[in-house]
Amino acid sequence: MGKRSGSGNIGQSVFASGLRNGVFTGVGVRPVGYQYPTGLTQTGVGRNSIDYLVVAGGGGGGGNASASGGGGGAGGLIQASAVSVTDSGTYAVTVGGGGPSNTQGNYSLFRNSSPANTFYSYAVGGGRGGGDSAGGNGGSGGGGSGQFPAGFVAGGSGTPGQGNNGGGRNQYTGGGGGGGSGGAGQTREPGAYGIGTQVPWATTAGYDSGWYASGGSGNASGSGQNPQGGGGYGPANSNGDAGYQNSGGGGGGAHAPQSTGGTGGKGVVVVRYAGSQGATGGTVSSTPGYTIHTFTGDGFFNTNSSFIGTDSYAIN
Repeated sequence: MGKRSGSGNIGQSVFASGLRNGVFTGVGVRPVGYQYPTGLTQTGVGRNSIDYLVVAGGGGGGGNASASGGGGGAGGLIQASAVSVTDSGTYAVTVGGGGPSNTQGNYSLFRNSSPANTFYSYAVGGGRGGGDSAGGNGGSGGGGSGQFPAGFVAGGSGTPGQGNNGGGRNQYTGGGGGGGSGGAGQTREPGAYGIGTQVPWATTAGYDSGWYASGGSGNASGSGQNPQGGGGYGPANSNGDAGYQNSGGGGGGAHAPQSTGGTGGKGVVVVRYAGSQGATGGTVSSTPGYTIHTFTGDGFFNTNSSFIGTDSYAIN
């Protein structure tokens, strides 16, 4: 707290909620006896916690199908807020790659190395899209695919809290859509992808405006990546498109006579905390009031020796 100028009793406040055990905690709190605009202005932000996002690699789209491969499932997505950390702490980061055609994506992990046993967030790789087979299980499940006129072929199962199930295929549709973090894949023509999740504060990665972890399409017109999480499309008469990098989107399913499903998008880990930079690791950026560390590959998030702080105020 800065020095007082003028007179007045700074042991009382006109705002009772701004005084706790004799310490001012509000912003712009005016002590009794001071005339407006004299008061307290916050000069530093205390912190003892972080917010983070962990997204695993997306599953590869289904290939080698007699008709249409299923879309790959999105990589598992985990969000957490106000997670306590320590000064001089070391936190290991693993970023999973997307799976190639007919292959599950790889996991992403964010955990403490020192001190041990504080937290452990493991995101499961996205399930593979089916190539004349059921979709694979994963963070979100891959879409199913089967030979015409086979009956219903199921999509894979998603991991609770991280994603959703993939869509199936019946004899009148193309491959099912891969599941996404925000919704299940669909069983219809085209095999629509499961929607992803928008994380407004984490716009340093992901698809347009911070969208993450949608499933790949089973069989759809168009090309590229869908705008709600970066899963790849499955264009007609073509190989599947890849999921968007560092979004965890699933790869698009291949459409006969082509045989290669799209590769799933690589995952990402993003960490945010209040105030100026107090840690190292990843690519560091800032937004008003926050510092952000974006990891597109393996590494360590290291807090410095004075990461933990308290709110500070000056009397003006």
